Amino acid sequence: MRMTDLRPGWAVVGNDGGRVGAVKEVGQNYVLVSPGDLYVPASAIANVQEALVQLNVARQDAARMGWEQPPRSDDTLQTGREPDQRRQI
Repeated sequence: MRMTDLRPGWAVVGNDGGRVGAVKEVGQNYVLVSPGDLYVPASAIANVQEALVQLNVARQDAARMGWEQPPRSDDTLQTGREPDQRRQI
């Protein structure tokens, strides 16, 4: 499963079968689920079938995971040289 395979409108359910909501937006490492605007991390996705995303947590637990906060805006690695890299020790 790739995040790019997910589509807005797909149902999102917990591992107990309880409906969490629907995919509102798909990011690189998260799925925004509404209602409630939960930023579910990709690591919490257990299974994806046509138009259905199943999480690895129960519906009630999903609401208590602290996923209301958006992820950091920039998750890219910094690969530039450090300023003192030429220093001899």
